Amino acid sequence: MIFPAKTCTALTRILFLINLLILVAFPHSVQAVTIKSITIASAVTPLAIGDSYQGGIIAYILQSGDPGYDSSVQHGLIAAIADQSTSIVWAIPACQGTTVPGVATATAIGTGKANTDAIIAQNGAVSTYAAGLARAYTGGGYSDWYLPSKDELNKLYLNRDAVGGFAVNYYWSSTEDGADNAWYQIFYNGVQSWLDKSYYGRVRAVRAF
Repeated sequence: MIFPAKTCTALTRILFLINLLILVAFPHSVQAVTIKSITIASAVTPLAIGDSYQGGIIAYILQSGDPGYDSSVQHGLIAAIADQSTSIVWAIPACQGTTVPGVATATAIGTGKANTDAIIAQNGAVSTYAAGLARAYTGGGYSDWYLPSKDELNKLYLNRDAVGGFAVNYYWSSTEDGADNAWYQIFYNGVQSWLDKSYYGRVRAVRAF
């Protein structure tokens, strides 16, 4: 045991002994504090595109100017870890020449879920068309997946390497372009255009966080 030098005052000796007794009586106290600090630090580590998170891969983090952006809390899009289909129509045959009632023409970030809800309300809760299949996906135990809007789909394209698993092919968005057509994006050159709803395209579901 190490004792203070003889020149130390009586008060110094008392304080030394008190500290020693605390360490003997509570040997895990320092370790407990350290563990708590590590836990708190990890909880505030910023998320990044490409991270595995909440059932998928982070495909986009909202930036200033995006709808729903909050400077104090990160929000964004999570992409499913793989495509839900390599070839599926945008709408069931009975609805391929009919405009979707509601907001399915919306293009902006944050509108894909409402688009998907409107498409499902028209086409039914089945998985034989793009939006219905996206909603039926339950990756990570979540049931709020949807077909991305035109702008959301573009974020997937821009960050396709970080997300991974995309084919160089046509992907459907949930954005309608009139009674007969809907928007898609080609994942080898980024071109966005419209196709007939009876065309067969790929689907990658997303969810918001």
